[in-house]
Amino acid sequence: MKINPKKIEQVLSRGVDKILPSKKGLEALMKKRKIRVYLGIDPTAPRLHLGHTITLRKLQEFADLGEEAILVIGTGTVLTGDPSLRLSARPVITDEEIKRNIRTWKKQAGKVLDFSKVKIRYNGDWLLKLRYKDIVKIASHISAVKLFQRDMFQRRLKMGQTVWAHEILYPLFQGYDSVFLNVDLEIGGTDQTFNMLIGRELLAKMRKKEKFVLTCPMILGTDGKQMSKTSGNCIWLEDSPDQMYGKIMSIPDKLISSYLELLTPLSLKEIEEIKKAKPREAKARLAREIVNYYHGKEEGQKAQEEFERIFRKRELPSKVPEVKIDAGQMNILELLVKTGLCSSKSQAKRLILQKGIKIDGEIQGDWKKTLQIKKGMLLQKGRRNFVRIK
Repeated sequence: MKINPKKIEQVLSRGVDKILPSKKGLEALMKKRKIRVYLGIDPTAPRLHLGHTITLRKLQEFADLGEEAILVIGTGTVLTGDPSLRLSARPVITDEEIKRNIRTWKKQAGKVLDFSKVKIRYNGDWLLKLRYKDIVKIASHISAVKLFQRDMFQRRLKMGQTVWAHEILYPLFQGYDSVFLNVDLEIGGTDQTFNMLIGRELLAKMRKKEKFVLTCPMILGTDGKQMSKTSGNCIWLEDSPDQMYGKIMSIPDKLISSYLELLTPLSLKEIEEIKKAKPREAKARLAREIVNYYHGKEEGQKAQEEFERIFRKRELPSKVPEVKIDAGQMNILELLVKTGLCSSKSQAKRLILQKGIKIDGEIQGDWKKTLQIKKGMLLQKGRRNFVRIK
């Protein structure tokens, strides 16, 4: 099947950081024959965020071209734990946590991927079957010096931190995915470049085959820092339309362009037109497009109207959650946790000190305060989280 060269060029350009060893070589291969391409994701958490969708979208683009596309869920590699961008080792994950984390992954990834075109594989199916001699054989192809020279390992050592032996093995196990699947191309974020190049070296030495590596830019979170579950700055695929819209409206203006290009299906021409608008208008269009994509146009319209109601008209949300609390007296920290507005008393205390809590419209500044619980009392966290006592 011949592919339109313009479509190949588009897939190899938009949302792409680098193609190694060369874009020209991958382009030539794709014009010659169908390729096998894969993306691997370790199930370290039960939710996927918008940052994950950049590489998921790229995998789907290859699938739409008719290439053999594979999503590898790292049920084996996750046991080792990817050290990329880590200043300390990842906590050990249990089998039960892995099962819980991947329970809804197909449903979440299905918001981006068409599983009639994309296969799912679990690398625990082959990594957990490796024997001692298999691991020795794999390791014999990669220099230990190269593994130790990783930037983050050198950074840790300078800080007096430890680098654990199992972390050094991680690139070997991820790299073996390329060998086992006999792929032509691996997709990943820029943080995965080292791991993917180890896979390229293993495939060359163990199968005498060239593998291309395509890296995608990584998106920044709502606070302008790297999007990650530990930072609390993620926009999750499971967020409600209102949550998703509100979070996107809170991103720094400097992120609008990258969000438009990497997270929406809009054409580059449309994006250039949007960028000419004032930041608030451009951000509103961005938020609407993303909510439309994941929740539908009707929900996108509702989310926009709800946001305008709360932030421009200074009105209450159309629906305020109600929580039943028995009448009486209660410390403000306990009340905030009991209503679900805060996850812990420490968080509640911090928000009070930051003037981020209101009760019946009044800013609260005393975290030791005892309140008289009344029916109809309105609690507010930040600008868009409300709870009413019933």
